[in-house]
Amino acid sequence: MPTGDASTMGMITQIAPFILIFILFYFLMIRPQQRRMREHQTMISNLKRGDNVVLSNGMIGKVTRVEEQEAMVEISQGVNVPVIKGMIAEVRAKGDPAKNDNKKA
Repeated sequence: MPTGDASTMGMITQIAPFILIFILFYFLMIRPQQRRMREHQTMISNLKRGDNVVLSNGMIGKVTRVEEQEAMVEISQGVNVPVIKGMIAEVRAKGDPAKNDNKKA
């Protein structure tokens, strides 16, 4: 009676759920996160003077200067603050109105 085949099959059936969980985890968690990171990096690299931005803390401002790691953002008339480029959450087109979810169309 060949015991090697039975123990190999038993081992495969024990490992198979872990492999399936990892594959599921990859497609539901890791892959979408990598895609969002690529999109964010592209957005940051295309940042230019005059863009309206939303910072990660919710403040809205206008980019007045772009450097390698930082951007100068005007948050009010004459008030410029340096911001780490990675903390920019969203870039809006010039003149893009703020979204108002409370109004019914």
